[in-house]
Amino acid sequence: MSTSNHTGVSHTVFHLLGIPGLEDLHVYISIPFFISYIISLLGNSLLIFIILTKQSLHGPMYLFLCMLAGADIVLSTSTIPQMLAIFWFNAGEISLDRCITQLFFNYSTFISESGILLVMAFDRYIAICYPLRYTSILTNSLIGKIGATISVRSYGTVVPIIFLVKRLTFCKNNILPNTGCKHIILARISCDDIRINIWYGFFVLMSTVVLDIVLIFISYVLILHAVFRMPSQDARQKALNTCGSHVCVIVLFYGPGIFTTLTQRFGHHIVPYIHVLLANVSILIPPMANPIIYGVKTKQIRNEVAHVLCRST
Repeated sequence: MSTSNHTGVSHTVFHLLGIPGLEDLHVYISIPFFISYIISLLGNSLLIFIILTKQSLHGPMYLFLCMLAGADIVLSTSTIPQMLAIFWFNAGEISLDRCITQLFFNYSTFISESGILLVMAFDRYIAICYPLRYTSILTNSLIGKIGATISVRSYGTVVPIIFLVKRLTFCKNNILPNTGCKHIILARISCDDIRINIWYGFFVLMSTVVLDIVLIFISYVLILHAVFRMPSQDARQKALNTCGSHVCVIVLFYGPGIFTTLTQRFGHHIVPYIHVLLANVSILIPPMANPIIYGVKTKQIRNEVAHVLCRST
């Protein structure tokens, strides 16, 4: 593993340190990561199985939830196994191609989840504001087009990052102080001008995740406006309950990420391993918590889960 500066030489193999400063605790830190990953895989797989096999759950809300569960599996699988390999076997060596592949699936899936949460907010808006036209608006054809659009947007915006990273010469060192590959971390150890990398990363963030947050906020303003115009307390309570699971998932998905971004921007006095831990938690929690939230708060799913579990025993 070479870390010296060789002009004209570009590293093609890198070494992930895991969580710098906490190397002696890697085995203990791996325990909640491993448990969370297993819960994520089992919970989201069960959710997909139930939705796809139960005809009564083939409505728009559940199909979007199925998309979210699939994205959760990809997001956690693209990051956590690599972390566990570092924690358990000190297997931090990774080629440039593997590194780019990992960050591609990580970023594109994160953007996909953000897009799915946006269309789920749109789904709740239609269900509450236009209940009689709900199924006629959100047809299977439209849902398919929405899914395709989300995929094209997520992959289309991330593909240029591959070329932006590929063009760089990594002649400073090959040490990545993290548990996984990140675009800007890779760019910062290159010897080239990375302004285009920084600005394109900012453009992707603003045109996808930040835009989604703004549109979700607008959707819920319209939803709340419609809810508080309803004549009865029971109707208002029922409408708000249908949004409860989605709001919880939104908070868990965007909350840790926003907090992590703020600490990285303004928390310069915070030790580096805290930044790495926070970044990992922001990826770890949503895939694990989403199936639990919908399983607890959605009666139809809760009943089907209970039925599957009882039948298996």
